[in-house]
Amino acid sequence: MSTGERDTIADETVEAPVENSSTNRKQPFPQGFLDTISTGWAERPEKVPAPRAQAPFAAKRRAAVSAAFPGQRLVIPAGSLKQRSNDTDYVFRAHSAFAHLTGWASDAEPDSVLVFEPTDGGHDVTLYFRERADRTTTEFYGDATIGEFWIGPRPSLAGVAADLQIATAHLHEFRPSEGELVLDEDETLTRVVSELRLIKDEFEIAEMRRAVEITANGFDDIIRELPAAIAHARGERVVEGVFHRRAREDGNGEGYDTIAASGPHACYLHWTRNDGVVAPGDLILVDAGVEADSLYTADITRTLPVSGTFTDVQRRVYETVREAADAAFAAARVGVRFRDVHAAAMAVIAERTAEWGLLPVTAEEALDADAGGQHRRYMVHGTSHHLGIDVHDCAQARREMYYDGILAPGMVFTIEPGLYFQIDDLTVPAELRGIGVRIEDDILMTEDGPVNLSADIPRTADEVEAWMARLRG
Repeated sequence: MSTGERDTIADETVEAPVENSSTNRKQPFPQGFLDTISTGWAERPEKVPAPRAQAPFAAKRRAAVSAAFPGQRLVIPAGSLKQRSNDTDYVFRAHSAFAHLTGWASDAEPDSVLVFEPTDGGHDVTLYFRERADRTTTEFYGDATIGEFWIGPRPSLAGVAADLQIATAHLHEFRPSEGELVLDEDETLTRVVSELRLIKDEFEIAEMRRAVEITANGFDDIIRELPAAIAHARGERVVEGVFHRRAREDGNGEGYDTIAASGPHACYLHWTRNDGVVAPGDLILVDAGVEADSLYTADITRTLPVSGTFTDVQRRVYETVREAADAAFAAARVGVRFRDVHAAAMAVIAERTAEWGLLPVTAEEALDADAGGQHRRYMVHGTSHHLGIDVHDCAQARREMYYDGILAPGMVFTIEPGLYFQIDDLTVPAELRGIGVRIEDDILMTEDGPVNLSADIPRTADEVEAWMARLRG
């Protein structure tokens, strides 16, 4: 039986299932079951938890949203289960804005709704969700999607109210209202809650550190298991699986699909098929991040020589990418435009690819905003994106607040330059074809400058070789 099974089991014995119907998996219950299923259960004492650590931070976030929309009713849905196939669902993950404003994270309930009701003094905020079903109801045993007999205990209204420090009510009491603003339907509301996440609070920064710490352990696991990956016909899947185990054991899971791209696959920026071999002599690019139970995620890339040692050509490409990353890090200062971090990295990429004879123009010409860009063939993506409760956080923010925004303390973003020479690219010499390198770190901006949260994960070519030698004995 699958964990995503959606069947609602018939609660009477009147008819047998109709052959070839959409309900032909339903089985009627005999009368004896129906007479006894609701009895013989021990009392379930109400456990009222202490407020979770995120509760006061979420309250401040809600206050900021309230202040931005005086007199307007706001509706922030958590979202619903999403179908994977037929009658199975994906694991539920609440909408990021909902989680950010409630503090309800990996334990959030599907179909919940956070509602801001306007008052003279601001808003009354209520969290509506599906209260646990009494064992005398057919929902308890008959609904495989939400019934506690199937999925386990659901939270109570009183318990969630105490945990999150929010007023709660049963979902069936929620009523839509004319003129209300609904997340992802109203552009302004969607933008405001996205921009609210540009500056991380104390709780969020601590969770980002935690996600990076677990991710670092996952990279250690990968290096230890590289011999198993080499031995397997789909070694990239071994790498993916090793990281998945760490993510699930110590966090909520991965913050995004792991990229385990070995050999020429490293040149495909979003390679998640992960079905290739891991061959000695190649590089393997691993882009992976653990999502903590709070839903905050790391996003880190390291490129490893499968044999444990870079070739001269691989080292030259790798150290150029590191040079670009270091230049971007040096450019990141409070008051600097976000896009200037990217520009610093691209200046190095243009200079080096021109120096190697790969460009039909000079580096200066390649960097011309209108007529240049020739070097972008080898690094088409941006250098940085905001990071937090989403891997690409704050994505609905205005351009002037994001790409053209000003770096400020509390921002968390990536620095991730790369060089990718695809296997069939005739503009580069044969020795470069099939080499892909990216180095990605997670950066916290402070008043004193940038802090590399992932700096403990080896970065230089020498450090990477020593790291691999140590872990592989």
